[in-house]
Amino acid sequence: MMDNLRAASNHVVLKILLALIILSFVLTGVGNYLIGGNGDYAAKVNGDEISRAQLERAFTNERSRQQQMLGEQFSQLAGNPGYMQQIRQQALSQLVDEKLLDQYAKELRLGISDDQIKQAIFTQPAFQTNGKFDNTKYLSIINNMGFSADQYAEALRKQLTTQQLIAAVTGTDFTLTGETDALAALVAQQRVIRKATIDVGALAAGQPVTDEEIKNRYEQNKNSFMAPEQFRVSYIKLDAAAMQQTVSDSDVQAWYEQHQDDYTQPQRSRYSIIQSKTAADAQAVLDELKKGGDFAALAKAKSSDPISARQGGDMGWLEPATTPDELKTADLKEKGQLSGIIKSSVGFIVARLDDIQPQQIKPLSAVRDDITAKVKQEKALDVYYKLQQKVSDAASNDNESLAGAEEAAGVKAVETNWFDRDSLPAELNFPKVEQAIFSGDLVGNNGSPGSNSDIITVDGDRAFVLRVSAHKPEAVRPLNDVKAEVTTLLKREKARKAAKEQADKVLAAFKAGSGDPAMKAANLSFGPQLTLERNSQDALTQKAFAMTPPAKDKTSYEIGEDGQGNVVLLALESVKSGTMPEAQKQAMVQGVTQNNAQIAFEALLSNLRKDAKIKYGAAAEAQ
Repeated sequence: MMDNLRAASNHVVLKILLALIILSFVLTGVGNYLIGGNGDYAAKVNGDEISRAQLERAFTNERSRQQQMLGEQFSQLAGNPGYMQQIRQQALSQLVDEKLLDQYAKELRLGISDDQIKQAIFTQPAFQTNGKFDNTKYLSIINNMGFSADQYAEALRKQLTTQQLIAAVTGTDFTLTGETDALAALVAQQRVIRKATIDVGALAAGQPVTDEEIKNRYEQNKNSFMAPEQFRVSYIKLDAAAMQQTVSDSDVQAWYEQHQDDYTQPQRSRYSIIQSKTAADAQAVLDELKKGGDFAALAKAKSSDPISARQGGDMGWLEPATTPDELKTADLKEKGQLSGIIKSSVGFIVARLDDIQPQQIKPLSAVRDDITAKVKQEKALDVYYKLQQKVSDAASNDNESLAGAEEAAGVKAVETNWFDRDSLPAELNFPKVEQAIFSGDLVGNNGSPGSNSDIITVDGDRAFVLRVSAHKPEAVRPLNDVKAEVTTLLKREKARKAAKEQADKVLAAFKAGSGDPAMKAANLSFGPQLTLERNSQDALTQKAFAMTPPAKDKTSYEIGEDGQGNVVLLALESVKSGTMPEAQKQAMVQGVTQNNAQIAFEALLSNLRKDAKIKYGAAAEAQ
């Protein structure tokens, strides 16, 4: 298994996999730390339980990721129970993989030190402001995730251990110099050819085609000559952005008074703490502080909380919503006031209130422009929604035309030209509008106009009412309409067949040693030498590199086809070993190594799963 994994450490796909594992560890990896099993589990992996709560969190995260990725399409897929169960199974499979990797890391006795965890936290960009670690931001983020500092550190330890595991089994890959040079020579190889082209287009002009042949081809391939379903649509468009309203000073004042909380900075307090593992240690720290000891120095030297210790105990500015309950209950009122010994979930704390910022309310003058814009938007939306309802009622009451809806909207309906599924007008290019048009629900009998649509709302506070004013169903185009097309097709086929037969005769002559007379008889000649490189993707180059290299002072011949459909006789005259700059050579080797990384990582998980005892519980199924 180790040999299969050595190439995986730098692969970009592996990094993506690791990123997903890391995210899952952060969001679900401390489930057992927080929640004990109750028998209603999702899975047991070698006896270790994955709880229902862990699975539900992982399922929610994966569902949110799919929703962001698929957009409106997700709403349709989410209605399929099978699809949602598939997402659930994907989430559970990821949790099982995480558990297996965690167990294997423990088996290898891999470990992450507290200093490594601290360094990972301090260097995480999400926890930095202007390139420096921001303790307030750090605490806010992990609190919003529902973690204490210890819980987050435990999740991070799992993540870093997993990375260490991957590096341990994949970081020893190497390529011998001779192998690298041989591979570079093969990749950079060049082939020298000449080519003689038989112009199929020129041959096609002289090919005879009868009316009988045209009719037979048409009858046998009618499905190739279909005219697509076509529509003409009349529509009324409502746009909130075009319904801007005037705003008075009293409107602005009323909004400001009703939403004053939005412009209020609550009281903030700044605390420093020293965390100890025992009450005796906390008492010793408190005694030193009372004797005049320097709080910051004591925090750096003695606090068991690595994050705040680095800041001299400083917790940063905290609002009531982000202040830990232990600090709230300490009831510190004055700057510089020390607490007693505070019992917490992580040990014992001595705290000091460093500063207080009173509540601040932004004056109306500072936020007037922002409020004016919001009031304008609110008024426009109010008008828009009222008009939307009015137009909807009119379109429903007069279902034979858009005349009533036009009167209600105060605008004339717009009518499109003919279009099909591949040429939907840009102004109607919204998934919901497209669905309404092509579903068939708005088409009457025999292509006649049907009923008006319901109001269709789309992104950006816009809405449509539409009506299919004319419709042409999909139909076979008449022979007279496609006769020229069929004629061209038949001539081209005959010409290509003739060209291939001609090339086959010349190729056979070359193999028999009489190629030059055959070329002259066919009025063909080889062009100048061309040097081809392997990285080209055109058909002739690929054909040339598939040919057998010629013997010394000999030439190999083969038949190919160029990008225009012409038949080409290829003469391969020589093969040259290529050279490659060292930097490009190293990049190539790295690319080859990376191409194996995904397989290697999956091999690790496959072997772990093969040897594991995995039992799935009732929580694995969707509820």
